[in-house]
Amino acid sequence: MSAYDYLAHFYDQLTADVDYTALADHYERLITRDGRAPELVLDLACGTGRLTRLLAERGHQMIGVDASAQMLSQAVEQGGDILYLQQSMGSLDLYGTVDAAVCSLDGMNYLSPTELETALGRIFLFLAPGSVFAFDLNTPEKLMGQDGAIFCDEREDVLCLWRCAFDSAERACYYDFDLFTPKGDLWMRRSETHVEYAYTRAEIQAALEKAGFGESSITEDPENMPPGTKAGRMFISAVKP
Repeated sequence: MSAYDYLAHFYDQLTADVDYTALADHYERLITRDGRAPELVLDLACGTGRLTRLLAERGHQMIGVDASAQMLSQAVEQGGDILYLQQSMGSLDLYGTVDAAVCSLDGMNYLSPTELETALGRIFLFLAPGSVFAFDLNTPEKLMGQDGAIFCDEREDVLCLWRCAFDSAERACYYDFDLFTPKGDLWMRRSETHVEYAYTRAEIQAALEKAGFGESSITEDPENMPPGTKAGRMFISAVKP
């Protein structure tokens, strides 16, 4: 089963603890640094569009891109004057350039090494010169540390169980999700698997440079992250010369 085929319907419930306002504050600071005033902003792996809508409310013209039709369906239902496109990052194809791009909540971890190289090239292509690309990643230490872990999240109309397994050869963490939803007196079970790839700071730096990005910043310092960010995440920003 593909990622987010079923999880999309419950994603906002299961991520209700994410402080999207703080996330929007942080990303807006990154893309507007040094006096930049981006009008057209690209939100990659936008999911249900919660960050996309917040940035739109702050005056940015937004394009939301996601590979999952189900996630985009949830985003469209929330309304807003936003262009949503169903595309993978590796096949990104826009009508012109954008003034900034963001990718939040480890969307870039979903890319394999080959896909990461291709995606960064496409993002670089559609960024206007002088624009910022800002994103975050789960660190290798966090992904490796989840090996064997089991999590449970119970909400009013869904029970979500997920198991984690880290493949050292692939340097990837596999998340097997089981979603249980009520159907009459019974519960219906649906399953899907997500994969996140581990990247070191040096690997990300090298990939950005290969794509053509110039000035870049990578931080795991809590003082330079959105308030409440848990350990095991790094924030990256890079400028197209």
